Amino acid sequence: MKNIPFRLGIHPINWVGEDVKEHGDATTFEQIVDEIQKLGLTGTEMGRKFPTDQEVLKQELASRGISLTSQWKSVLFSDPSYHEAELEAYRAHAKFLKEMGSTVISTCEAGGSLHFDLRQSPSEVQRLNEEQWEALAKGLNAAGAIAKEYGLKLTYHHHGGTVVERPEEIDKLMELTDPNLVYLLFDTGHAYYGGADPLSVLQKHYDRVAYVHLKDIRPEVLAEARDEKSDFITCIRKGVFTVPGDGCIDFAPIINELVSRNYEGWALLEGEQDPHLHPAYDYAARALQYLDSLIAEEGEQ
Repeated sequence: MKNIPFRLGIHPINWVGEDVKEHGDATTFEQIVDEIQKLGLTGTEMGRKFPTDQEVLKQELASRGISLTSQWKSVLFSDPSYHEAELEAYRAHAKFLKEMGSTVISTCEAGGSLHFDLRQSPSEVQRLNEEQWEALAKGLNAAGAIAKEYGLKLTYHHHGGTVVERPEEIDKLMELTDPNLVYLLFDTGHAYYGGADPLSVLQKHYDRVAYVHLKDIRPEVLAEARDEKSDFITCIRKGVFTVPGDGCIDFAPIINELVSRNYEGWALLEGEQDPHLHPAYDYAARALQYLDSLIAEEGEQ
């Protein structure tokens, strides 16, 4: 990665599925972090195979020169009756990440989601009304203030199968929230999945971007899934996502945008797919070569 100027890491979801539990379920924590180290990467997020003992986790990551960049946090702010409990849980989450040396909190609204909302199992995403949007913004601003107390940034993860997945929903969330408290986790794959042009999202909201996920899309799989009206989890099982360079997204202008704007945050590789069919280490190694070559190409122009 000699040409990549920003901090590059990789998500453990490449080895072990978070939404599709059977993907890589037999994979061990040791294999994941050993292969991250072998790839020459120094950042990763919390995964479900990681030790729950904080001191053990610190020791295991430090021994391999790996930092914990973040950990996913679902919230239920669209329902005001949950705010108090959710903010208390958010503070505990922020405290843990601060102690682990992280700088951002990957945050996503669970309300109305097909797969995160534990209150219900809707057949389709339950889009927010204006009151729910206002409640969501209020909750995120309050959580962002908590994150700020701990020297962290709340980075909102626009995500497939949730109430903030479409380009207009990303725009609305950015408009309603305080730019000093709520930032954006820009995810290339989820942007495309939600119907947006990833580069346009990055350019429009770059000033709010504090964290990046680099993920690609297999367009033929997405088209088939759309025709079959498949839900988000089924799309993952079908293999809609892959690593950069293995799908249809043109990463050259995206990487160039990050480089030209002197992006200094973390960018994590993601390829949320079955590692039995698509071995995580091999796919990641090819993705790293691909991304490195893009920066070399941009520099030659």
